[in-house]
Amino acid sequence: MQEAQEQAGAEKALGPEVEKGLQKKFRKSLWCPFVRAINRYELIREGDRIAVCISGGKDSMLMAKLFQCLKRHNKFHFEVVFLVMDPGYSPANRARIEQNAARLGVPVDIFESSIFESVFEVEKSPCYLCARMRRGYLYSRAKELGCNKIALGHHYDDVIETILMGMLYGAQIQTMMPKLHSTNFEGMELIRPMYLVREDDVKAWRDYYGLSFLQCACKFTEMCAARGTGDSSSKRLEVKQLIRELKKTNPYVEGNIFSSVENVNLSTVIAYKKHGEKHSFLEWYDQADFRGLE
Repeated sequence: MQEAQEQAGAEKALGPEVEKGLQKKFRKSLWCPFVRAINRYELIREGDRIAVCISGGKDSMLMAKLFQCLKRHNKFHFEVVFLVMDPGYSPANRARIEQNAARLGVPVDIFESSIFESVFEVEKSPCYLCARMRRGYLYSRAKELGCNKIALGHHYDDVIETILMGMLYGAQIQTMMPKLHSTNFEGMELIRPMYLVREDDVKAWRDYYGLSFLQCACKFTEMCAARGTGDSSSKRLEVKQLIRELKKTNPYVEGNIFSSVENVNLSTVIAYKKHGEKHSFLEWYDQADFRGLE
């Protein structure tokens, strides 16, 4: 880490400048939607100790800076720990994370795991398995550090892409929730404070300061890139392109997708699941208050 700090020192230290920018230049596009999500979905409460999980990408590193600003301006007390898990990064990628953290003034707590090695030989859904294992390690480490919440850097575009992916490839309607209680770690909760932040605005922030972050950086992704199969096989990238095309004729399509899961009319749904139990419209079809809804 000391070497990373020395390397960052050779570059321009950006911590104070970035924090000032989040309150001025990027206030409307980044700071306000960040705070709005926290307030709307009640993501932070007094006394929380939050593990802000940094993957090395643009979204999670920006989230870390937003949390630092929030700590300085918030009206009630809470604590944050900036947590980085190294699942088996190459030395160059590990160094890039450390250098970015040092340059941005984010004091990271780094711990290691062997997730990349564990999922490398898995043929079916390695990325899904990797994500699940990462979350388990993050929960475990956060709990060891006395945290009751972990914060992940998923943003607005991730949400709407997940909605469409569920419909088109999973035959289900679901969304990426702004917060969730952990089912495997009692007393732990997952929050997504970037829920209302747009990806293009994150990119604008990154490019304005000339920052370079990791993508996935796992061996599987690197192998796909070397073969030239990575982008074309990604369902999420297919959905990104689909939304981009739809937006050409309907500029409101992104907001409509997001709002669709807030405006579900159960009177027009054939069936739905709740707590794992399936319910059909036939259960209430003959009830008097169900008639006349056409």
